[in-house]
Amino acid sequence: MVSSVLCRCVASPPPDAASAASSSAPIGDPCGGAICGGPDHRLRLWSLFQTLDVNRDGGLCVNDLAVGLRRLGLHRTEGELRKIVQAGDKDLDGQLDFEEFVHYLQDHEKKLRLVFKSLDKKNDGRIDAQEIMQSLRDLGVKISEQQAEKILKSMDRNGTMTIDWNEWRDYHLLHPVENIPEIILYWKHSTIFDVGENLTVPDEFTVEERQTGMWWRHLVAGGGAGAVSRTCTAPLDRLKVLMQVHASRSNNMCIVGGFTQMIREGGAKSLWRGNGINVLKIAPESAIKFMAYEQIKRLVSSDQESLRIHERLVAGSLAGAIAQSSIYPMEVLKTRMALRKTGQYSGMMDCARKILAREGMAAFYKGYVPNMLGIIPYAGIDLAVYETLKNAWLQRYAVNSADPGVFVLLACGTMSSTCGQLASYPLALVRTRMQAQASIEGAPEVTMSSLFKQILRTEGAFGLYRGLAPNFMKVIPAVSISYVVYENLKITLGVQSR
Repeated sequence: MVSSVLCRCVASPPPDAASAASSSAPIGDPCGGAICGGPDHRLRLWSLFQTLDVNRDGGLCVNDLAVGLRRLGLHRTEGELRKIVQAGDKDLDGQLDFEEFVHYLQDHEKKLRLVFKSLDKKNDGRIDAQEIMQSLRDLGVKISEQQAEKILKSMDRNGTMTIDWNEWRDYHLLHPVENIPEIILYWKHSTIFDVGENLTVPDEFTVEERQTGMWWRHLVAGGGAGAVSRTCTAPLDRLKVLMQVHASRSNNMCIVGGFTQMIREGGAKSLWRGNGINVLKIAPESAIKFMAYEQIKRLVSSDQESLRIHERLVAGSLAGAIAQSSIYPMEVLKTRMALRKTGQYSGMMDCARKILAREGMAAFYKGYVPNMLGIIPYAGIDLAVYETLKNAWLQRYAVNSADPGVFVLLACGTMSSTCGQLASYPLALVRTRMQAQASIEGAPEVTMSSLFKQILRTEGAFGLYRGLAPNFMKVIPAVSISYVVYENLKITLGVQSR
């Protein structure tokens, strides 16, 4: 439908179309001048613009696109059409004039050409079902051959069960995202779901996001969301630390009793002890992890745009280890500040000075080994569960669209993060006890292995999961708050939806 409109000659071009046609560069690669190139290309675009401009006011709004595309046999949702208008609307008047329409199509077609080439593994100018399956498999998405053929049939006009460039472009030209890459885009495992344990594999950024500087806006929005989320759930986080360190068979601390004890000892304000340093470490940790991840990607894979799952795990775990090593003293300070008594320290700097004076520099790295060991099971299981849930949803429900919706993404992110925490929790508990060790007067020096043995001997396996209840209680509110704040900060910073 679109190609027939593009190929139709018109008698009434726009005032500047005739002169501009000769100087305008063709979009993408010419196909014999039939559709995507040739001297009359701008005239063909004007013909398409006139067809879509149903109210003849010289601009394409969402309603124009909906009616015009429906007449051409193309059905798009209101959300998809709104994305098209937002992407091309340079003067922010809510509609696309002809120049904006041309610019949008040119930019979009270049992207489509790059995607087509990346999917065309055989480099024969056609995409078949096996190439679709292989491309998605490389990016961690498993689909059946039947699903791949269903994708092909939606674009295949001549019944060959392969897609050439013209079929690919005509199908996607007036669609805000590309059908196959949108599966990757929607399901990209995002790290904006801040649950307080920053051990996840870093987020991915496209070449365009890195070139336009959008990456740092995503990081700022994610950092701001994490700060708000951690502050809102700080009382539960402090209760978790207290239960990890002080709870035992003889001192069975419950959730209500723990909150009552904290308020009685230091008032309601004491519920947020340790939150300042917990928020403060977000920025350096995120920045170091992102930079390390980008460098390690270059070492582990030749194709940085399509890392396989195991490559993401290796790069993410190493980047996490580097970031954690850099800011680990802040982790120790956070634990000590959360456990402090009223009047024990006047602030973070006072706490750091007293630890350095009484225990030496080595105190800032207590619990370092179990913390590093916890990165691998956390990040590995987090990724594995997310990929499993993602592929299960795609196999069962991805009939007409790969867009799972916000609630499915939130649910998958929450469940995978929770499983990651559950697997690494014993190491996190041992780490916290080692960090807090010097705050208990006269406590002997213990190693990671001896502490594990002591807990198992005196408290049993259950002792390795002290504080798990408040830890899980904060997951859903933390994820929900970080998502809402992140989306609003993205709008404020002018970040386009991914």
